[in-house]
Amino acid sequence: MVTPPLTHTFPCQVFWAIGTVFEVLLAVFVMPSLGWRWLLMLSAAPLLLFAVLCFWLPESARYDVLSGNQEKAIATLKRIATENGAPMPLGKLIISRQEDRGKMRDLFTPHFRWTTLLLWFIWFSNAFSYYGLVLLTTELFQAGDVCSISSRKKAVEAKCSLACEYLSKEDYMDLLWTTLSEFPGVLVTLWVIDRLGRKKTMALCFLVFSLCSLLLFVCIGRNVLTLLLFIARAFISGGFQAAYVYTPEVYPTATRALGLGTCSGMARVGALITPFIAQATAVASCFLPIETKGRGLQESSHREWGQEMVGRGTSNADVPRSNSGSQE
Repeated sequence: MVTPPLTHTFPCQVFWAIGTVFEVLLAVFVMPSLGWRWLLMLSAAPLLLFAVLCFWLPESARYDVLSGNQEKAIATLKRIATENGAPMPLGKLIISRQEDRGKMRDLFTPHFRWTTLLLWFIWFSNAFSYYGLVLLTTELFQAGDVCSISSRKKAVEAKCSLACEYLSKEDYMDLLWTTLSEFPGVLVTLWVIDRLGRKKTMALCFLVFSLCSLLLFVCIGRNVLTLLLFIARAFISGGFQAAYVYTPEVYPTATRALGLGTCSGMARVGALITPFIAQATAVASCFLPIETKGRGLQESSHREWGQEMVGRGTSNADVPRSNSGSQE
């Protein structure tokens, strides 16, 4: 079965942006009266709700078929058809080859070794930059007019570095503006990604983020600062979405979850550090060996690699198909 590219994952990413905006709005109303403890508890409430609802989430039919559990896969497909008010497609659900589940060593075969290492670095750097910018935003808003402060250092009294300074209402409003940037970031990436390709889209996002981050070191006013943070967050968020599209497309089914999971793990490591590494990430995006623009999801790691590099633009006539739509 030739599956269309994963640009349909973008509606899911919109809910990430909705969550970030909701968090800022929650802080605006909760922090002045109830404090950070209540903010933390209320922020964790959706996770508790998801922990309960996740038991009703169906397993991937593709994964069930690959694991040899056809009955469960058919039940999932029937449930999806029923919920969408659509009939089940005609034909028999078959798989051309039974594969083992993906193992870590599969990510480092000659075909995927360089891709895996670059993707780990890109995801690490992406989260490194995204969460670093989020933390940097509050620090910059709290600092106020840094240029005027630096010009009168003698008049500024030393403060304890451990003191907790609350954001003002103006700070929260500017923070809300920078958070809203994730919506145009997702939309711009959605518009660009099938025109430039995944690799160039990631490189463009990281490059624009880098330029905006460098300009933050210049003495600028509050409005320009907010604008630069808005643009930087929009593009680093767009880079995240492009990476989410590219990574599942580049790995075959057996190793797709493992590849995406390890990349996500590297992102969590990057989120713990700091925001200034996006320049190298832009270069790494250009060196990715495979462009997945216009290419269906790869079903098997045993296919000829040359077939994967041809892409959909040359010819699809040579790709055999089964009656069920599964690729042989």
